[in-house]
Amino acid sequence: MAVTLKDVAELAGVSRSAVSRTYTEGASVSAKTRKKVQVAAEKLGYSPNALASSLTTGRTKMIGLVSNNFHNPIFLEVFDLFTRGLQDRGLRPLLVNLSDETDPEKSVRMLRQYSVDGVIVASSTLPESFAEAFRIAGVPVVHSFGRQVANPTVNVLGIDNIQAGRLAAETLMERGYTRVGFLGGPGSATSTQDRMAGFLDALRVHPEISVTTSFASAYSFEAGRAEMLRLADAPLAEAYFCGDDVLSIGALSALKSRGLSIPEDVGIIGLNDMEMAGWDNINLTTIHNPIAEIIAASVNLVADLVQDSSKAPQARSFACHIIERGTLRPLRR
Repeated sequence: MAVTLKDVAELAGVSRSAVSRTYTEGASVSAKTRKKVQVAAEKLGYSPNALASSLTTGRTKMIGLVSNNFHNPIFLEVFDLFTRGLQDRGLRPLLVNLSDETDPEKSVRMLRQYSVDGVIVASSTLPESFAEAFRIAGVPVVHSFGRQVANPTVNVLGIDNIQAGRLAAETLMERGYTRVGFLGGPGSATSTQDRMAGFLDALRVHPEISVTTSFASAYSFEAGRAEMLRLADAPLAEAYFCGDDVLSIGALSALKSRGLSIPEDVGIIGLNDMEMAGWDNINLTTIHNPIAEIIAASVNLVADLVQDSSKAPQARSFACHIIERGTLRPLRR
């Protein structure tokens, strides 16, 4: 038989309401009573019923964690950091896999059915309007890795993808490349659009450098490999900015299968600095995306919003930098 609140109250010699208050955040209970309840609960192996507690407090402590790119292995890192961060704050993540879904209404309906206290949209490809649907529905929301805009309607935390594109272009120019390419993810993704915009903008004032653009069907290894194999049927650029590490790794695989050497024949720079990028057999030069910092800040923000959802939306940008490895030629001296 499961140990009940009544059992704890009887052993501790207190009322049932005293036990309930002990496990209700913000409720008034004396230190002496709290200690008696905790000792009795430990002796009996009692754990408070979270669902019952939510009926009393009106809070489920559940946070919807919504993402749409489970094909990308970096999501394993993202999922690990988010779930541990939320659990450390006493919150419970409820994972929603959107796959190719872009209509927020289904997610809004489902998460409202579970009475989540807040939502984190963890996606660099979905538009601000997706996260905004939760705000309109009265659910506190944070868009992690979202598009940076001047006047956000929801809380957005991530990198400036336009600036990241500029950084990639500058890095290739510093190494003396004169024929460069952008290999992005899906053209409809906001991250692809902004990274390409920054890349092309930085090159626009250098007419001596030729540039091509192409897009993979998804942010995945298979899509990156397929697109690079297609490009290899024609003369290749000297170096490519792949808009994501997993695309870069797919592109590297394609180039090597065509007998080309990296970086001697073709250079590659990625973006994210996922763990796999640093493996010895990959050794990818990339742009570091401070994912851990963005996630920690997102968790803190959604926890604050659960307590006070009246705070004005903010857009917070995190700086990125180059991680030098072995897929680009060395800097010119």
